[in-house]
Amino acid sequence: MLDPRIVDPTGSYVRYSELPPEELDQVVAVLTAIKEWRESEERISLQSRSYMRLNETDMKALRFVIAAKNSGVLVTAGMLAGHLQISTASITKMLDRLEKAGHITRSAHPDDRRAVVVDVTAATHTDARATIGRKHARRFDVAAALSPSEREVVIKFLTSLAALEDEPDQDSETGQDGEPDQPGGSGAQQH
Repeated sequence: MLDPRIVDPTGSYVRYSELPPEELDQVVAVLTAIKEWRESEERISLQSRSYMRLNETDMKALRFVIAAKNSGVLVTAGMLAGHLQISTASITKMLDRLEKAGHITRSAHPDDRRAVVVDVTAATHTDARATIGRKHARRFDVAAALSPSEREVVIKFLTSLAALEDEPDQDSETGQDGEPDQPGGSGAQQH
């Protein structure tokens, strides 16, 4: 449920009473569309991972290696660990698993004997393009069909949403954890 009239009928969090009903319905429609797109993305990601027999981190690693390869950049295990924000020990285990499954190869770095270059195999690159590439192309087409001013609105909206995730969940009118002050709640003042 995304309708604040249902999930927050008292307006404790969402101040929706100032909006005319038709605008509130439109806001709820926007939030519903975002939810549907997220669910669609999750289904696509799961289908791709299932098809390629990979977990989410493995898939992120392959996307990074493919993007770097397409840009002419050599990927090292250290670069991959930094990108995925996991330890070098975890990277080694992941690369062993991906290499055993035939998704990547490892070779000596041409300029740094201590480093190992990670590359995607031709078969995995082809599979990734077939499963992910076509879907990305369709998303690109949808964005390209928007007018420049429509794209600016979408960019501003999505950037603002993303920035919310970086803000602490605290409000001057609520308790420390973002919960309204209620008896026994963590935001309640003790006397």
